[in-house]
Amino acid sequence: MTTNLTLNNGVTMPALGFGVFQTPPDVTAQAVAEALRTGYRLIDTAAAYANERGVGEAIAASGLDRQEVFIETKIWISDYGHDATSHAFDKSAGKLGVDQIDLLILHQPLPSRFDLTLEAYRALETLLADGKVRAIGVSNFMPDHLDALLKQATVVPAVNQVEVHPYFTQQAVQTADAAHGVITQAWSPIGGITSYRGTGTTSTFGDPTIGEIAKAHGKTPAQVMIRWHLQEGRSAIPKSVNPTRIAENFDVFDFELTATELTALDALDTGVRGGPEPADITLETFGRDIPEA
Repeated sequence: MTTNLTLNNGVTMPALGFGVFQTPPDVTAQAVAEALRTGYRLIDTAAAYANERGVGEAIAASGLDRQEVFIETKIWISDYGHDATSHAFDKSAGKLGVDQIDLLILHQPLPSRFDLTLEAYRALETLLADGKVRAIGVSNFMPDHLDALLKQATVVPAVNQVEVHPYFTQQAVQTADAAHGVITQAWSPIGGITSYRGTGTTSTFGDPTIGEIAKAHGKTPAQVMIRWHLQEGRSAIPKSVNPTRIAENFDVFDFELTATELTALDALDTGVRGGPEPADITLETFGRDIPEA
């Protein structure tokens, strides 16, 4: 296992990143600053999170050179369409305080208006060609969405960010991604979503199998799950605003799971999605205005 992943266009990305989904704008800068102090060098945000500005402030104040931090953000569905997506880059870059974004991805497929999804992706391809972004990708794309995109696209997405944790492994998505040279990046990588959404009577944190593996290594369940992602070649972007948890989630490079343990973790899959069904995402139900920079 390596601490970095090489994307399909040769760009290097840290395998382990820091996410800020649902992190309030007023505490984002503090959380990201703590993550950067801890050693994280990939920060994942999104236009729809309304906290890109805090991410940018923390990076600017960190004392790190710009090229040392890999910034990933996402275009929301309300800004799909060639011109709208091009302008969405300007909005995100302005809030982040940067001229270039390392990885820019489409936040969701929009099955009911896939024409807009395709136009949005063409805008990403143009931004890539113009050097405004270093890599482009998608999020929450199922295999059929990926196939439909690839029939029209000239650039294969570098990353597909999807819900992956031991209770929801999305093997079909991972297989499709791998077949096309796309890195699977896990959101909710330690199954935080299982602790507050209806995926059964237990959460990943209380799972006995994960607990036993953690005990065997003198690690926490969260550390075991993050290590599982990294050893299986995925990128993972755990989130927290707690400095202790931020440090804990990064302390995963001094142990190794056995093949048997990896198989046991894979076998925990319930097939139950915690997030919304990608097919249910429509402009009518999920559209929201993304403010100007």
